[in-house]
Amino acid sequence: MNGPVATAPAVGRPGWDGRARDAGALLLFAVLTIVHTWPLASAPGSLARHDNGDALLNEWAVAWVVHQLPRDPVHLFDANIFYPEPNTLAYSEHLFTQSVMAAPLFAIGLSTTAVHNLLVLLGLTLTAWGMYLVTARWTGDRAAALVAGCLMAFNAHLLTRLAHLQAMHVEFLPFALLWLDRLLDEPKVRHGVWLAAFFVLQGLSSNYLMVFTTVALAAAALSRPEDWFGARARRVAVPLAVAAGCAVIALAPFLLPYYEGYRDQGLMRTLPEVGRFSASWKDYLATGGALHFSTWSRTFWEGGTRTALFPGVTALALTALAIGTGLAVRDRRARMCLAVGLAGFILSFGTAVPAYAWLYHGFPLLRGIRAPVRFGLLPLVAVAGLSGFAVAWLRREVLSGVTARRLLAAIALVLVTGEAYRSDLGFSRALVVPAVYRALAAEPRAVVAELPLPVRHEPFWNARHMLCSTAHWKPMINGYSGFLPGSYYDHWEALKDFPEPSTLAALVSFGVTHVVVHAPELRARLDALDAFVPLAEEVGTWIYRLRWERVPPAPGGPTIRP
Repeated sequence: MNGPVATAPAVGRPGWDGRARDAGALLLFAVLTIVHTWPLASAPGSLARHDNGDALLNEWAVAWVVHQLPRDPVHLFDANIFYPEPNTLAYSEHLFTQSVMAAPLFAIGLSTTAVHNLLVLLGLTLTAWGMYLVTARWTGDRAAALVAGCLMAFNAHLLTRLAHLQAMHVEFLPFALLWLDRLLDEPKVRHGVWLAAFFVLQGLSSNYLMVFTTVALAAAALSRPEDWFGARARRVAVPLAVAAGCAVIALAPFLLPYYEGYRDQGLMRTLPEVGRFSASWKDYLATGGALHFSTWSRTFWEGGTRTALFPGVTALALTALAIGTGLAVRDRRARMCLAVGLAGFILSFGTAVPAYAWLYHGFPLLRGIRAPVRFGLLPLVAVAGLSGFAVAWLRREVLSGVTARRLLAAIALVLVTGEAYRSDLGFSRALVVPAVYRALAAEPRAVVAELPLPVRHEPFWNARHMLCSTAHWKPMINGYSGFLPGSYYDHWEALKDFPEPSTLAALVSFGVTHVVVHAPELRARLDALDAFVPLAEEVGTWIYRLRWERVPPAPGGPTIRP
């Protein structure tokens, strides 16, 4: 077996000095997270990206999982949106790993907004630290690992996706690669168990990242055929089978609702839809970093899919050095990084790649990926790792003297931080859930409709209503997610003229017991109707109980899906 070309020993079990340095690195990444996301840390409970429906969706999802898990875990996916549909949490990311992290924060009384923002900050910090720890182990150079950690977390892609909590938590991917390396080096069952553990943790944080991690592990393993081909195949097969079996058992309960959604409602992404969200070359020149955006990158951001994948000049130079010197091929761990990057780069172009359609049909999980452009995260992971190897090589092989080596690491850190820094992250005042919604919590067997329903092609306005539902958790016909069921369109069609008499009968047929309205003109009309009893009100929001016995049936009634 060919060994790694490493001129310094990998970091083993750290002593006190090593643990102190690792803790210092964690603190540094926490500070850099605050800098890169400022002013979020100054007011995590009152600043947010609530202009973005996805941020509201993710905030609601975490709150739902923390609410439902201790009460009725069997029906975890039967969330309170899109009543009466089942498995509605599966219409988007379930964010289970982040929700487990959030539980102690909710327990001490923090708001949903504060918890969501702290999870964003925690995710970036741990993502950087995870890459640091793995790179330090592989290169034996903690200073070089700091550079790798910064590039892993504080890059163009993640810093332009702060509204997507799932994208902030990539901290388990480096450890999955680490334990794959350990397994290929020493095929032991316990290494397979550790590989499965980190794969599951990453998979439970995001379905996208589960697919990306699968691709990364496959590419990394294929880059090292000498470790699993021929005579070693039988030795490697057992721990790999253990890893696969453990992962399937752990993930199956979370994947089953998605399969049921696919089977019953066609919950999948079509190839034409995938094609619209595939990468173009412009995405790899797009960045939100103030330095580049203001000088040359704006054109590529506006001309592409608005997915920033530019790694940075410093990172590209270091990666080119790793490749040009042959280090990226000779060192089996650097080769793993290179393979991960190439696989992600190719797949990011989606349907423009002839093999993508074949993979789409052969790998069911790929049918849930709407935006292949996000595979571009894997090249950024590869660039982070290869840059760490390059800095470590320069500090060992080229530079002499402690001062020069420290200066190189410091310059690299400053450059990658400066290139990634964004000056305007778009934060604004967070939505405050009106206290009036608490009145619904005391209403038994309530089913809520927030009216008027947003127009059928702008359902993201429902995300505000979903966040407000965290005050009562009653089922509601409203909803916003990555998928809209057919019943939502039926509801919209039947209720678009609310409160005309026919719509009242439709509400009854849908099982709605309470109505929340936000338009003064609707309030005046409802007050004049005997079928509605005022329950609570606050400025701009009025809640009514619907008296079914006072609603005359409409001839014919609305068409309801079975």
